[in-house]
Amino acid sequence: MKQELREKFKIKRKFFGPVVREEAERHIAEYFLAAYGQYGSFFIYNSFGTEADTKEIISALISSGKDVFLPRVEGKDIVAVPYGPQKKGAYGISEPQGQASDVIPEVTVVPLLAVNGRGFRLGYGGGYYDRYLKNKNTLKVGLGFALQLTDEFVEDVWDEPLSAFVCERGIFHFEK
Repeated sequence: MKQELREKFKIKRKFFGPVVREEAERHIAEYFLAAYGQYGSFFIYNSFGTEADTKEIISALISSGKDVFLPRVEGKDIVAVPYGPQKKGAYGISEPQGQASDVIPEVTVVPLLAVNGRGFRLGYGGGYYDRYLKNKNTLKVGLGFALQLTDEFVEDVWDEPLSAFVCERGIFHFEK
């Protein structure tokens, strides 16, 4: 069932019109920066394909002197690497080349295909972010579009809940 939902939400994102998408991404960046821009350190995904774009957010954070870390796949895990030179890595996604850091950022921004009303995300199925987030004291923020909100799936016991979901309609906060 989850695999079918993954495909469904990939298609929904793919056909989200470019003009509407551009406007939505501008709102997402504005909402995110207004709500979380005061924090000092961020672990944020490097957007790829039809994911909600993170380039504007990353640029604004770096311009503000924030510590920004990007994910890099190492085996079955992802590690946080300070923002810097990048190259194509796992799955064709740009990854930072530097040394991995032990820093636990104040805010971790994760990609998703869908998110349910309890704050659990449907990811791509590799479990990378759930393993990374396990037992970490960080704000867990998902970025996406309102069309990705759904209650069509139930989370698994290993899924890590989000603190909030930021979309073009605003910020949805989830109780712990």
